[in-house]
Amino acid sequence: MRRIRTLAVVGVGLIGGSFALALKRAGLVDRVIGIGRRRETLAEAKALGCIDEVADSYVGVSGADMVMLAMPVGQTQSVLRSIAPHLAAGTVVTDAGSTKTDVVAAARTVLGDALPRFVPGHPIAGTEHSGPRAAFAELYRDRRVVLTPLAETDRNCLQRVREAWEACGARVGELSVDTHDQVLAAVSHLPHLLAFALVDQVARAENASELFSYAAGGFRDFTRIASSHPEMWRDICMANRTALLEALGEYQGGLERMRSALERADAAEIETIFSRAREARNRWLGSLAGKASGE
Repeated sequence: MRRIRTLAVVGVGLIGGSFALALKRAGLVDRVIGIGRRRETLAEAKALGCIDEVADSYVGVSGADMVMLAMPVGQTQSVLRSIAPHLAAGTVVTDAGSTKTDVVAAARTVLGDALPRFVPGHPIAGTEHSGPRAAFAELYRDRRVVLTPLAETDRNCLQRVREAWEACGARVGELSVDTHDQVLAAVSHLPHLLAFALVDQVARAENASELFSYAAGGFRDFTRIASSHPEMWRDICMANRTALLEALGEYQGGLERMRSALERADAAEIETIFSRAREARNRWLGSLAGKASGE
């Protein structure tokens, strides 16, 4: 794998910090420069070893071999506009955004001649925690990373980004931009929306304190991701709202079928739905176990 002499990371939290730590552990990067909105976050990232230097501005990307954009997707266009004048001729730019249609549109709007060197990507990995203190080098090991290259994407740049993620231990694949956003709306964005909504519903109840006092493992497991970064997930929901609304509509249809079965006291239908879901989840978990063992 080709070494990255200088990596610039915009957004040094869980995703960007873990990317830098993983490449450092792999011995693939010589120097990591951190760029972000908050000086205290950058200082913390440096103290934790996620980055080696703090850039005072977006000029910090000049001379970088690779730039990783790991800030909330709502900032993509403004950040790309800020870094574009400072990109060297050979700099590869990639991102880790959970949505791709908006990211690609922003890149087409502002990158100009640098567009072929932009490789959109999304690691299917994360936790409910945020900030550089949440970052760890093993986050991407055996996790999927989806690249969504454009027709204009330089194949050499695509390969460099693929190699970087593989050095992090990830399993790298490709999807079209539209397919990515439709798939992630169903299996990532919708679950986060539901978790936030449920916690908010309980929190707004008149007897919220009592409800939370009785909440246990089921509530905790279902709502774990409601501890995720609100700004990041606000941006994701807004950016992918068309696909998310479609997924939400399908989910509401399922809830209506469940409601109808409850109103009819149709125990057989309820059990059929539960059994089908249980079997599907167990098959999915089994496939994950098989991939982890190399089967």
